[in-house]
Amino acid sequence: MAEGHASAQRPYLLRAMHEWMTDNALTAHIVVDAGTANLSLSPEHIRDNKIVLNVSYTATRGLVIGNDAVSFEARFNGVPTALNVPIDSVLGIYARESGQGMVFSEESEPPTDPSPDDSGPRQDPTSGDGKRPALRVVK
Repeated sequence: MAEGHASAQRPYLLRAMHEWMTDNALTAHIVVDAGTANLSLSPEHIRDNKIVLNVSYTATRGLVIGNDAVSFEARFNGVPTALNVPIDSVLGIYARESGQGMVFSEESEPPTDPSPDDSGPRQDPTSGDGKRPALRVVK
């Protein structure tokens, strides 16, 4: 395993949420940043530079949620398409039926150790403009 991914939480949380949804007969969807995922899909499937992919076992073939990527085969307009989505491009996972899920952000990863000369105060990420992060269901 690469050193940079040794403590990354995203793949573990993604697998756990997917398993929970599957166990509860919910349909798992992931929201992907289409700009960073480098997917070869037609633009009609992409909205606001994001794409929502059904990653339930009934909609995919050969689904693997690995530490570096989510890979599977799915059908788009009836055409089987192999996808390999980098883990860092997955923005969130939610259940289609309930909207319950999890949004991933850079803050969800453990912070790196500060350099020895970094002794300044740390700013609360929600204190800048007073707004808290919000979950928005993308359909």
